[in-house]
Amino acid sequence: MNSLLAAISLTNDTAEILNFTVQDVLLKIGIGVGLGILVSLSYLLSARRKASKNFAVMLIVLPALVSVVISMVGSNVARAFSIAGIFALVRFRSIPGDSKDIVTVFFGMATGLAVGLGFYTEASVFVLLIGIVMIAASFIPVNVKKIDFSRRQIRITMPESLNFEKAFDDLFEKYTTGASLQQVKTSNMGTLFELTYEAKFKADASLKEFMDEVRMRNGNLNVTISIIAEESVNTTVL
Repeated sequence: MNSLLAAISLTNDTAEILNFTVQDVLLKIGIGVGLGILVSLSYLLSARRKASKNFAVMLIVLPALVSVVISMVGSNVARAFSIAGIFALVRFRSIPGDSKDIVTVFFGMATGLAVGLGFYTEASVFVLLIGIVMIAASFIPVNVKKIDFSRRQIRITMPESLNFEKAFDDLFEKYTTGASLQQVKTSNMGTLFELTYEAKFKADASLKEFMDEVRMRNGNLNVTISIIAEESVNTTVL
């Protein structure tokens, strides 16, 4: 009895899979490619400088491909969503993607799913609305850090036997427009001082020459120069 039920279930599934025509497939491929172009354009316009050409081409094909597979599985919605989920994982098994890539893949997948189920009008409206939202969202100002490459944090290690208070004043006067001592701490069980300065270097100043002269005075101990990020400002990321 169980064997008979399994055979009937297999026959019904096979009939369901084969219940589509070539004309239907061609129509869905055409609509899928058309909507895929819109999805790809939405991605290109929203990503702009960070857009990937290969990814944009994939987005054109993805809705058509998903729609054909959905047509082949028939009216079994659970199976259709399972297969659609597999499509969503294809890109991220080989190439790491950011959140925008993930959303865009689901955008193309959802478009193909709607086309495959025959909701052509709904799919078109969906693509237009989501595309407009994606493009508009890319122009929303966000907080980014503006970096002034002339402002640096300088960390100098020197032996405790030297007087650190004015040891480098003439070098700062030579290479910077202003410098201030921010922190002093001991290290290596009190045998070394670590000095932290903030300074703004002159436009023609050589960092290498500055470091060489500092090392001549601190006994060739560590000297670290790093960039200081300024306050966050509102700008548009392109």
